[in-house]
Amino acid sequence: MIDTLKTEILIYRDQLLKHPLYENIDSVLNLKKFMESHVYAVWDFMSLVKKLQLDLTTTSLPWQPPANNSAARLINEIVWGEETDLDKHGNSVSHFEMYLNAMRQIDANTHGIEDLLSQLQQGIDIFEAINHAGLQPFVANFLRFTFEIIKEGKTHKIAAVFTFGREDLIPDMFISMIKKMNRDNDHSFDQILYYFERHIEIDGDAHGPMALEMIQNLCGTDPVKWNEAISASKTALEKRIALWEGINHQFIQKEKIVA
Repeated sequence: MIDTLKTEILIYRDQLLKHPLYENIDSVLNLKKFMESHVYAVWDFMSLVKKLQLDLTTTSLPWQPPANNSAARLINEIVWGEETDLDKHGNSVSHFEMYLNAMRQIDANTHGIEDLLSQLQQGIDIFEAINHAGLQPFVANFLRFTFEIIKEGKTHKIAAVFTFGREDLIPDMFISMIKKMNRDNDHSFDQILYYFERHIEIDGDAHGPMALEMIQNLCGTDPVKWNEAISASKTALEKRIALWEGINHQFIQKEKIVA
């Protein structure tokens, strides 16, 4: 069934990997615009990871062995790598904070995501915070879907969204374009390059195959769970496409204004 799922979502993945957004990130200004919206996807990814950790490992006392050791190992490894990785200077830092530091390096605006986190720290409900954060609709809709899936609480659907809707959708050509900008401009982009290369390295090695195994274990032979996993994966990719479309539209609008 995992092959069926991968076939069902192939058209969406191809659409994302070939999206014109990447070619339009051809300037420092557009890279900033991209990061100012993409940072929300970097941030909410961790809530998917932590929800899976809560569901698949023992987080209560007295401790009991996890029901699925393979899935528990995967999530613990990902939490370790995502929440406490090493940056290029050897400092322990989450990938989200690594991304924020990369934004600050090129003077991208971090106020939006920081204001949202501030609201949450004050105890404001996530959906209320999203509604009042002044976000672009394509960003707000992306976040709402993530937290609706988490709130629904179906582990196999969360695992599917986590596995098929996230950061392995950044193509190599995007990394090459940032490298070119790094060579052609006075700005330094070494932190964002490190972030993407590190993220792709981690996702592409053990985590990818382990995540597929996790979904197989969670869905088993239950056709209802498989259908729900397929539907959730498609919706996650549709939300990512809408996010990319929204950011790309900003680039196009800016070019019209300049012209």
